[in-house]
Amino acid sequence: MTALYSGVLPGHGRFDYVPITRRKGYRWPGGAGLAVYLGFNIEHFAFGEGLGAAIGPASPQPDVLNYSWREYGNRVGAWRCLELFDQLGMPTAALINTALYDHCPELIAACVQRGDELVGHGHSNAERQGTLAEASERALLQMCRERMQKESGQTVTGWLSPWISESLHTPDLLAETGYSYTLNWCHDDQPLPMRTRSGQPLWAVPYPQELNDIPMIIARQMDGKDFAQMIIDQLDEMLQQTQAANTAPLVMGIALHPYIVGQPYRLRHLRRALQHVAAARDKGQVWMTTPGDIFRHAASIGA
Repeated sequence: MTALYSGVLPGHGRFDYVPITRRKGYRWPGGAGLAVYLGFNIEHFAFGEGLGAAIGPASPQPDVLNYSWREYGNRVGAWRCLELFDQLGMPTAALINTALYDHCPELIAACVQRGDELVGHGHSNAERQGTLAEASERALLQMCRERMQKESGQTVTGWLSPWISESLHTPDLLAETGYSYTLNWCHDDQPLPMRTRSGQPLWAVPYPQELNDIPMIIARQMDGKDFAQMIIDQLDEMLQQTQAANTAPLVMGIALHPYIVGQPYRLRHLRRALQHVAAARDKGQVWMTTPGDIFRHAASIGA
């Protein structure tokens, strides 16, 4: 006998639906209603195989055109971006592939020297973790965290999966391997706890899929000046949304990849946008921070 249609959709069970209009009001450190962070994605790719963003049609491997375009970010673009961040006094969350420790360790060392937060971002962006067996995925998460601790001396608390690829068990495995927050879920403008099978909460800190140079500039072919204007418009609108003291505070992440925004003509537009952010910071309107500090503040007050 055919079962009756129930109309109930499968769910994830990680969090409940609560609209932003029904959240309690609180403020970020310094009294700001808006927290802003830079998610600086520093990545390494396998030569002759695997995944990767493409500036032109993919060629048979070895795809020298697209591989070398991405490598420009590690050799040139990232260093120009770091110079800009230094000029503006902005911290970053450096989302790193651990393969960089073998390829260009001085780039990670420069981020550590700046005091940037390191966030786990897989071993290479040539791979997706969501296709791994549970034991292999656990091993990847453990390896990345242990390698960053050993090489850079940081106890890493955050994770962003390469290509935002998850298995059904990823949040559980993150909590079980020592991570406290994830950037994978882009469902909100506030940090919120997620349920895991161990009972240990895993916090979801907002990470942008719109204010992100890969989907905007590569997928939608947006010009650098328009992407910069997006950053300015996002900041101004979110500041307006958080003006009232009793409103829910918000998080604005800016996702950057140095092989894209590190191209000189795009960097010029990024500079203009980040100068606008810095001006709001200097007026005390925004808390310029990292996702780890956002998570810790929200968790400390039971947000």
